[in-house]
This record gives sequence, structure tokens and C-alpha cells, in this order.
Amino acid sequence: MKKATYALIALVLLGALLTGSIGCGGSEDLTKLATKRARLRVATTTSLYDTGLWTYLEPRFEKEYGIELDVISAGSGAAMTYGRNGDVDVLTVHSRADELKFIEDGYGEERVWFAYNYFLIVGPEDDPAGLKGLTAEDAFKKLAENPGSGKFVSRGDNSGTHSKEKAIWKLAGYGDYDALKESSIAAGWYIDAGQGMGATLTMASEKDAYTLTDEGTYLATKSGLELVPIVESGSVLLNVYTVIVCTKSAKKDKEAQWMVDFLTSEEVQEIINEYGKGDYGKSLFKACAGQEEPAS
Repeated sequence: MKKATYALIALVLLGALLTGSIGCGGSEDLTKLATKRARLRVATTTSLYDTGLWTYLEPRFEKEYGIELDVISAGSGAAMTYGRNGDVDVLTVHSRADELKFIEDGYGEERVWFAYNYFLIVGPEDDPAGLKGLTAEDAFKKLAENPGSGKFVSRGDNSGTHSKEKAIWKLAGYGDYDALKESSIAAGWYIDAGQGMGATLTMASEKDAYTLTDEGTYLATKSGLELVPIVESGSVLLNVYTVIVCTKSAKKDKEAQWMVDFLTSEEVQEIINEYGKGDYGKSLFKACAGQEEPAS
């Protein structure tokens, strides 16, 4: 058979495919194929990523909805910058005040909470600054008033954890965080890591220092650290994770809403409640979708 004949047959087959006359579903199959090739971009806080939760959830979402998922790990501050710029479709973050401002400014739709845990102040087992048993704000105040007693490593990256740290400093009586940071770095006891949670924990461990961490990342990485929980109670340490659809997203009315439905579904809420129990003796997160927002 001549090459021209082969080419003619190929053109006929292509035309039949495009008009839906070949295959069981016709044009419906092509619509499904197009949907499967679509992508959804999610900017997530590092704690949800570094704990492995997204690695576990991502293939489940892709299989259920037939869409490729691009998960970008960043601090909550950076994630919201991506949302403001229209670079992502959905956020999963944990910085309440910043989230409310993000929505107020018109960049996001409603906050939908789906999980929570707590922040911890961790440090050397011998607790050189004597912070054990104190509230978070009293522990910070003691560090500031006794600069030679122990070092503190800050994420310093405008993440949700860094925002929580600044809130605790304010409660401790240090409303001018920038002035505190500058003087404390000069005094040698405050270290600005400018990195994610895992790297900050590693730095604190290497320097026999204290740091503020979310419970999930600490539990997931503690086997390689010389750090133990020092302060782990108090309402200020509550850490709530929310999912927010970005208003600049072209997918805000459909695919982005799938992510909200997915994270708040009964199946995924059960996964969140169980995640980590087998490896760490307790779950890294607690599910809370459909409930009142956790407050303490």
C-alpha cells in the first residue's frame, strides 16, 4: 500500500475520533481525557508536606478526580503570595490572621478548616534556660530576660510558624518584634534560620537551642534530633490548618472546589485522624471539618 493511502487512512481515523464516531463514549471520552490532562496547583505549608501527608493524599486525589496535582511546599506567607499573584489555585495554610487578611483583600474565598494540632517549644533535654512548666509567653520572656541561658532558633521566613512566634512575643510584652530580633541577634542568643521547619529543627538540634515547631513535623523528624518537648500546652499554641480557594484561579468554580470537597470528605478526615499513629504512636493531626473552628 502506498504511503499516500496510509496518510489518508490516518486522516480519516483522526476525523472520526474528533467527531466522536470512534470509541464507546465518543466526545464524552474526549472530555474526560481533557479533564485528566488538566492540572490543579496547590500551595501548602511545609508542615503538611514535610510530614508526608501530601505524599499520601496526592495520588488519591488524582485518582478520584482525574486531574494532575502540583503541590508546592512553602511557608504560609509565601503560599499566600503565590495566591495573590495568581500562581496557584488553592492554599492549605495555618496562619489565621494572615488568612483573614488574604480573604478581606479579595484574594481568597472562605477559610475551611480541616485539621489541627499544636505548636510546641522544643529544646535540649537538660533545659538550660529552665522553661519547663511555663506558658509559651513566659518561656519567651524568660529567654529574652536571661540572654545567656539558652539560644533560640527562629524560622524567620514569614511562615505560619513564624507568625505564631511573633504573636507569642507580643503576648510576652515585646510588641516591637523587629527591635527585639535585631537586639537579640546582636546579643548572640537569637538565630534567624530563614528556612523551613525541618531545617530549623535540625539547626536547633545542632546548636543545643530552643525553637517553636508544629507538632506534626517534630514527631515526623524527632528520631534524628536531640530535642524534646519543653512547652506543649496553652491555647496560644493551637495550630489550625485551612483550605482556601484563590479568587484569581481560573479553576475556582470547579476543580479548586474539588480540593475543598476532598479534604473535608469523611474518608480523608478519617485518614487525617489516623495518619502517623503506626509510626509515631499518635496521629500527627486531628480532623475537624464540619465542626466549629478549634479554639483551644
